[in-house]
Amino acid sequence: MTETPQAIDPAELPQTITSYLKAHQARDLDVAMQSYEPGAAVTDEGRTYNGHAEIRAWLSRSASEYTYTIKMAGASTLGDGRYDVMHHLEGNFPGGTADLHFRFTLRNGKIARLVIEP
Repeated sequence: MTETPQAIDPAELPQTITSYLKAHQARDLDVAMQSYEPGAAVTDEGRTYNGHAEIRAWLSRSASEYTYTIKMAGASTLGDGRYDVMHHLEGNFPGGTADLHFRFTLRNGKIARLVIEP
């Protein structure tokens, strides 16, 4: 069953997500990693990273590979601890701009899954 996303004020996002996004933007790996549960998974550019070691390596690489600005463009909830946060990026990556969905699934107050996709 597919649920319809319900737009929410970004201020209504759970603290775990807002803390993670701030740390991700600041490229603060230690704080960002505190947001993930031990068995978390991240999918970005079609590749999945499992567990803290792989996620930390992905964050480290993505933070150093390109220079970009990121601006939140909206947020919605799908219920059951699932949130979609839309971002607009501009930088020196191929194409120069991108609108990306950061799709979070929370479990026990931590990020269990993050999928980043157009």
